[in-house]
Amino acid sequence: MKQKELEILLQKVRGHPRPRAALEQYQTPAPIAAEVLYVAHGKGDIAGKKVLDAGCGTGILGIGAKLLGAAEVIGLDVDEEALAVAMANARALGVDISLLTVDIGDFPERCDTVLQNPPFGAQRKHADEPFLEQALRVADVAYSFHNAETEPWVEGKVERLGGHVTDRLRFRFPIPHQFDFHRKEVVDIPVTLFRIARVPNR
Repeated sequence: MKQKELEILLQKVRGHPRPRAALEQYQTPAPIAAEVLYVAHGKGDIAGKKVLDAGCGTGILGIGAKLLGAAEVIGLDVDEEALAVAMANARALGVDISLLTVDIGDFPERCDTVLQNPPFGAQRKHADEPFLEQALRVADVAYSFHNAETEPWVEGKVERLGGHVTDRLRFRFPIPHQFDFHRKEVVDIPVTLFRIARVPNR
């Protein structure tokens, strides 16, 4: 499957009907999701792998991984409504993924690859920290989105956790007007995607 074909399919993934500001529930844009997934696929981190979509929301990253040949995809989220939409999205696109109402810190299984677009910490400082911690605990490779302003903090945190950043991709996320405190119709937020690998024997 070509990247553009994946993007077209991911455009069909429905977002959250009632997103919650406290959980920073913003949909990963389909073009960005497709690009990241295609990079991960090219590095051998998707096809035939057990993939965890942490804080999966309505499932765009996990569904995309399955479309690219992941052997197993598990999506985690604390929001049951988001998971219900994710299940409907997976069915609509003809893929089989497992969805669990589990907090990221309570997931015990080993995986090959973690994909995640965690809360950036706009509502609660370092809300993305437990996602980084668990990603390096359960997998050897993780792809994780973060606010570009926190790059130095993310890099330091990853090093302290026994990992290292192998690649970075930089994007601008269009954040639509969806909460009362938003003042503009769309705001572009600089975002960095980190590919993180665990350092052997650490």
